[in-house]
Amino acid sequence: MLLETLYGHVEVERREKIIIVRFLSPHRIISTCRCDGGISEEKTYIYNHQGCEPHGRHMKSFPGTNPLEPSEFRRFVCERHGLPPEECATLGTAANMNNAAVVSERFRELEVAAVVTGGVETNAGRAGDPASCYEHDGVYESLNQEALPQEGTINTIVCINKELTSGALVRTVMTAAEAKTAALQELAVNSRYSDGLATGTGTDQIAVACMLGTGVPLAGAGKHVKLGELIGRVVKTAVKKALELQNEMTPLSRCSSLVHVERFGTDETRMIEGIQGFLDAESARLLKENFSEIERDAVTVAAVAALVHLKDKLTWGVLPQGCAQEIMITYAGQIAATVSGKPEDAASFRGTLGSEKIILDNPGFLRLVFRAFALGFSNKWK
Repeated sequence: MLLETLYGHVEVERREKIIIVRFLSPHRIISTCRCDGGISEEKTYIYNHQGCEPHGRHMKSFPGTNPLEPSEFRRFVCERHGLPPEECATLGTAANMNNAAVVSERFRELEVAAVVTGGVETNAGRAGDPASCYEHDGVYESLNQEALPQEGTINTIVCINKELTSGALVRTVMTAAEAKTAALQELAVNSRYSDGLATGTGTDQIAVACMLGTGVPLAGAGKHVKLGELIGRVVKTAVKKALELQNEMTPLSRCSSLVHVERFGTDETRMIEGIQGFLDAESARLLKENFSEIERDAVTVAAVAALVHLKDKLTWGVLPQGCAQEIMITYAGQIAATVSGKPEDAASFRGTLGSEKIILDNPGFLRLVFRAFALGFSNKWK
């Protein structure tokens, strides 16, 4: 199925479990292709292939192949779809190709398009998170069995209708990566390997293609030039669309107190139980039955998001540790006020919450959040 024709020189086709980008005129490509990635002018195709299910890694449809051996796997996929392996730059994922997002924008004679698939529910990570393996002599040694990579990958293909210098082509990769991170930031995607916000996943891949023979090559692809702006806009939009299709992740779905605090070591069950620990039996039952409505209340989410942001500022050293007690209690009191629906009682709630010293590690922070919810909920109907 032909999805798009880009600037008259690129066809984007979807077949079965693969998206094929076919170049009708020569392009220069830079890619993270495991077979022969880097910069090339010999490629005619970029493809993005779903090699397995997101859960279970069912591989029976690929008999006699080793998916960990890149050239062998590329050959099998290409034979299956009638493509010449040596002319293909490849991306691989477990994301559904039906959930691909194609976005393009123009400015005067310049056109930029992005084709993105993505999933981040289990493999989102932050640059600098603890690694799970170490590569040496062609072997991957496990460093932490509990932190082995999970399913989830953002694959990005960018096509540009103008020739770029090699430096600008590399800069496009940087701009696209920043745009991907901006999309994750706006969706408040949490790292699954630390208590930070995610900047991508551990298996993200990218390919960028620019058309050759279009005049003086463009030398800039950063944020100050129009090309960089278009790259940023189409990639960010496409990443968001792909995550909406694959993970049902939208700005509205992220309006959740739980979403903002789960990276500190909680989930729905533990959050409910944590709040219930500060309530009497009847209030605890009532909270559990109404938890979704309570934790998704927009004003409450705003108060929780503010407290989380301030914790980050304290962790990063932007705010001094000497002010942590006052800061945390002030904004935790606001959570209690929003949960209770009694903003006029915020000062009283702050006084109650300030009766014990705040510990700013993750368990201590979650305890404060749970206390604030419980305090507000216990006073809601008084």
